[in-house]
Amino acid sequence: MGVDDLQVLGPWTDPATFAALAGGKARGLYTLHNGGFRVPDWAVLGTDVFDRFLIETDTDVDLAALVVKVTSSDDLATALAAGAELRAAIVAAPLPPTVLELIGDAYDRLGVSAIAVRSSALVEDGLGHSYAGQFDSFLNVNGVDAVAGRVRDCWASAFSDRSIRYAFAHGQPRAAAIAVVLQRLIAARASGVMFTANPITGATDELVVSAVYGLGEGLVSGAVDADSVVVDKSTGTVLETTVGDKDRTYAPVGEQGYAVLEVEQQQRERTVLADAELAELVEWGRKLEADIGAPQDIEWAIDVDGLWLLQSRPITTAVGEGAARGAVLRGAGEVVADDEQRIWDNSNIIESFSGITSPLTYTTAADIYGRVYHGYAKSLRVPAEQLRQTDRWTPVLLGYFHGRVYYNLLHWYRMVGIAPGYPLNRKVLEAALGVDEPLPDEIAKTLRPYTFRTPLARLRSRGVTTVIYVRRVFGIDDMVERFMAEFYRVYDEYDALDYSTLTGEQAYAAYRKVDRDLVERWGSLLVLDAILLTCTGLMYLLTKLLLPKAPEWFLYAVVGPGADVESAEPARAMTELAQFVRTDPELVSLINSTPPEQIYDALGDHAELRGRVEAYIDRYGYRSLDELKLETPDLREDPASLFIMLRSAIGRVGEAAQHSRGAEADEYLDANLRGFRRRIYERLRGKVNRSAAHRERLRFCRTRAFGMVKRMIRVMGRDLVARGVIDEFGDVFSLTVQELRGCYEGADTAGLRELVAARKAQRARDAELVAPARFVTTGATFGRAELARQGWVPVADTPAATVGTVLPGTPSASGLVEGNAVVVDEPRDVAGGILVAYRTDPGWVAALPSASALVIERGSPLTHVAIVARELGVPTVVQVKDLTKKIRPGMRIRVDGTNGTVTVLSEGDLRNET
Repeated sequence: MGVDDLQVLGPWTDPATFAALAGGKARGLYTLHNGGFRVPDWAVLGTDVFDRFLIETDTDVDLAALVVKVTSSDDLATALAAGAELRAAIVAAPLPPTVLELIGDAYDRLGVSAIAVRSSALVEDGLGHSYAGQFDSFLNVNGVDAVAGRVRDCWASAFSDRSIRYAFAHGQPRAAAIAVVLQRLIAARASGVMFTANPITGATDELVVSAVYGLGEGLVSGAVDADSVVVDKSTGTVLETTVGDKDRTYAPVGEQGYAVLEVEQQQRERTVLADAELAELVEWGRKLEADIGAPQDIEWAIDVDGLWLLQSRPITTAVGEGAARGAVLRGAGEVVADDEQRIWDNSNIIESFSGITSPLTYTTAADIYGRVYHGYAKSLRVPAEQLRQTDRWTPVLLGYFHGRVYYNLLHWYRMVGIAPGYPLNRKVLEAALGVDEPLPDEIAKTLRPYTFRTPLARLRSRGVTTVIYVRRVFGIDDMVERFMAEFYRVYDEYDALDYSTLTGEQAYAAYRKVDRDLVERWGSLLVLDAILLTCTGLMYLLTKLLLPKAPEWFLYAVVGPGADVESAEPARAMTELAQFVRTDPELVSLINSTPPEQIYDALGDHAELRGRVEAYIDRYGYRSLDELKLETPDLREDPASLFIMLRSAIGRVGEAAQHSRGAEADEYLDANLRGFRRRIYERLRGKVNRSAAHRERLRFCRTRAFGMVKRMIRVMGRDLVARGVIDEFGDVFSLTVQELRGCYEGADTAGLRELVAARKAQRARDAELVAPARFVTTGATFGRAELARQGWVPVADTPAATVGTVLPGTPSASGLVEGNAVVVDEPRDVAGGILVAYRTDPGWVAALPSASALVIERGSPLTHVAIVARELGVPTVVQVKDLTKKIRPGMRIRVDGTNGTVTVLSEGDLRNET
């Protein structure tokens, strides 16, 4: 039945007419109904009804002209003013008889009293932008007069301030006409939303269900804390359940509206959905997504008759840009065949990025790794075609799982294959990375960085690369010196800036220039790592040939960057600072008894110490614990960590320093190797030592560069708070580097607040998981259930090691020490104890003077801290499996740095044999 040429729309309407007039929300209902899903009865007043209202309404205001003004003005203020005038006119104007009659017809079709009246604009629920929450909907509307009033309110909402601002902010069309859906109201026991892809991570193999008691108004408005369940889409396995504080429920009451009722305590503590209800909902979600062919945002409700789907729209944040965001939170964003495996190993990457690492740090590091290794291949004259092939794997050398950074291990073997000597270099790579499980030869041999059309092309390219590589081997000293001169030119320029006066735009411009300049130059210097791998491998072979009976500690003691390596300077400077403090009992008391965060302010009466501290910060202020993590403040921003390390160093001043094994290595050489063979050995030894020293210098430059970038990002973070893009300064680290750049390059920032909040909540959940040292994924779509099977499980109690337990590891610095274990996740208050850590980073160097020995669960003898520990004579064992799970704080242990063991002692079995 229709009125003139107007008609009520519904499932009976032909598709073309429906698509033209019904609007986005109604399109979703049409799809659900025709797909066989259980949907409450509904009918639609199309946009042609609104158009008839504009034409036939008796009013002094030209409604159609105002619509044009709202939708066509390029000036936001003009559009908002016209919108306000139009809304007032719509609400005040009487409805024409033809329109009233059609509303009555639509209402009668539903055959019930209580209905929901929902907006359905043409621009709503599109693939790009949903306009979610921009237009009005009303629940529990009873009677035709009330329905007519709510229809008019829905029309007016099309021209609300929020919808106009939304359209301007997103560069989208403003609503020119709006349809209205009338739908039977479900007296819901429970209701909520379901996303068939994770809108937080972008993971397409997960569904996310939110549920509340009663009507969904409490969930939509945010007034009720919903239950949230994450489900593996393929298996239906529940991956994560968060029980909300459901203290209120929304229920229909009276002729219109709803009431807010209190929920009994017993109901609050259990989940809204029973297992069977959740399973049915998940099954419907899977089917709907498969039918439509895209992830869906679905509203649902459950009443005494069972489950109903109320509406469905495309997810606008889980695909496209959301999928890229998902790569930030899981995996590497790499395109992988369904049967293709990837091996993830944290090895000594945790020296740089320990524990939970921010999205900004991870994406910055992944971006830099990709570009510098591309530059490395280019510097060795890899042909253009093969260089393009490297672009498939250099950007994904790292992966990101539950907030932790991993090596995408197979690609690192590919990277080693760029330079000559792959069979030898990959063995040294495994030692350098500290991997527990070397890759089988049958796999390692297949990992080529690129392929060639013909064998001749391959020979030609490898010949050119080899010649250039050999030249670099002999010219590396000059290369490093040229780089250092250029680096410090750039560094001194930007370190001298007054960052307190920079605007966000100025800081971003400086950041982009530094990023381009340094990354471009750094690529060619990565040949040093290849040279070090080659020379270390040759050193190992030569030692086995000429000194077959050499002890295990010998190879690590005979090579090294030298005691005067630049990166050990902070540790020596800290020792000197501690020696000065020890001369004054009052200063010792101040450092030992005052909270570290208060000491700097308390130095006002101690001018000389304050001057020395400021000199230390002036020289080493770019350093910090976890110094490559952008979110960690440096000493200039937070000097508290300086005093933590100073307190520990004070306790060690005056004790006998551990002697370095380097002298013993020379004695062993004098006794066992002479003449021509000794000269050959020393020639190669000198090359390895110089290369190691160069590498430490470059790592020190990297630390300085990250310190400089930290200062720039902190300016940008505070600027984004002032602009209202994020809520607080620390939120900048929850952005990816691409999102941060977008904030200064014109990208849409409207959804960043919500994205940051979701990532922070996810970070808290990730922190509760054990991170396995190594695991394997197959294909690109692996879910949390698969990860859990490989060790990503909540932290569980692990029995402590018993007396007499011997934990084997890798010897790194010789010596025998017994003492109390100090298990820490950052360098603090070791005070002569044995420092036990899961991992370390270069920032831990300043804590070494306070430790009698060092034991690290992860890492390798070639990591930064292990190298410096050898130079300082601190006995060290690395790669001790499950160390921090089995050794408890205060346990008495023996560290044998010569044989690489850690032994648990009884309370009375303590002696010192340093």
